[in-house]
Amino acid sequence: MEITSRMMLKPAYSAAHPLAGEKVPLTVFDLSASDKFVSAVRVYPAPAPSNDALKEGLLRAVALYPHFAGRLAVDGHGRPFLHVNNEGVLVIEATMPTDLADVFPGAANVPDDLYPTPPETRQEKVDAALLQIKLNRYKCGGLVIGSSCHHHTADGHSMGTFYAVWSRAVREGKDFVAPSPFLDRTSTAVPRSTPAPVFDHGSIEFRREANRCSSRAVLPVDKDKIKSITVHFAAEFIAELKSRVGARCSTFQCLLAHVWKRITAARCLNPEVFTQVRVAVDCRGRAKPRVPMDFFGNMVLWAFPRLQVKDVLGLSYGDVVGAIRDAVARIDEEYIQSFVDFGRLAADEELVAATSTVDTVLCPDIEVASWLGLKLHQADFGTGPPSALLKPDMHKEGLIILVPSPMADGAVDIIVALSEDHVAAFNKICYSLDDTIFLPSRM
Repeated sequence: MEITSRMMLKPAYSAAHPLAGEKVPLTVFDLSASDKFVSAVRVYPAPAPSNDALKEGLLRAVALYPHFAGRLAVDGHGRPFLHVNNEGVLVIEATMPTDLADVFPGAANVPDDLYPTPPETRQEKVDAALLQIKLNRYKCGGLVIGSSCHHHTADGHSMGTFYAVWSRAVREGKDFVAPSPFLDRTSTAVPRSTPAPVFDHGSIEFRREANRCSSRAVLPVDKDKIKSITVHFAAEFIAELKSRVGARCSTFQCLLAHVWKRITAARCLNPEVFTQVRVAVDCRGRAKPRVPMDFFGNMVLWAFPRLQVKDVLGLSYGDVVGAIRDAVARIDEEYIQSFVDFGRLAADEELVAATSTVDTVLCPDIEVASWLGLKLHQADFGTGPPSALLKPDMHKEGLIILVPSPMADGAVDIIVALSEDHVAAFNKICYSLDDTIFLPSRM
């Protein structure tokens, strides 16, 4: 690999953006997101648009999302905020001496050099560009775009929307025109006049000594012992899963129920042990008043469906989907308002998000992130959608990510991070729809 360019791209405005120079406080939703950079890799076979076209489109898109060109900062009281100072977006260009097919034969493991190295220390994060892009150009003409974005800046829904806008900006060139997204973070977290949290958010979304939302504490592990695999589920398989549920359900719900069952079986856990799933829930449409879907920022909370191992394995698909649906339904307007009220009362505390770090084992639990709403077919820069969307840094055992087919054909890829001891068993049973063969004889 040869790095050919490294630059900060700064949008030029004919008139100052309304947020120019603003110091935007982080909302309680921002603070509950991981204090880290989240990376993703998109693969585009040849022919791919030129780097110049990509950079010009990126400038037009970032002009609508000025937080990306800002920096994370800390005020005199130690409270973090987003400084909208137009310091720029980092863009790295590299040429690769190989063909795309030699690097991406379909494997789930992503080479570390295809995306910007995420800053790790607090000072590095404060000084770093909040959006970092690496354009990797291959000998065959193929392109891999690696990106890293600080999670305090945006959630997955916001990032997906941004990529669609960037793609449009490249396709339309100088004719590109798009409305500004909804950028008012403060309005998404308005406490009651007398804040009255009802739930124990200090132990659910944030970390205190007794965290009640874990079957047991996560354990550190050698990342080389965590293996990342990708399982492809065709639309026909998903349709069969839905028919087994026996009631209307989403693709996400039926696939999560299936993978929860199969991972639990592969782990050979004690039937009496409890296992739970950490499910991200987009609160835009659940808050009151509702938050516009084009809101740029963080608006996610988590649900925790929880069952004993014997029930995950023994209950029907419909019952497991019901447990997932019931847990998600509890993230309603009352819960969201309680969370916002908690944020107001804890404004002077140093809140630490209760998300687990990489290089950890979640077993007997799992954590799921859904990218099904990202609409990969819209991430088309003019030469076709990406052939793959991959997640690097899959060093958290028990993490699963649902990725839609870029062809919008109803198929789904699931990236699974498992202990190397459980990979063979999972691969053997992941397509089986017969639950009876996984019930331990001692149940």
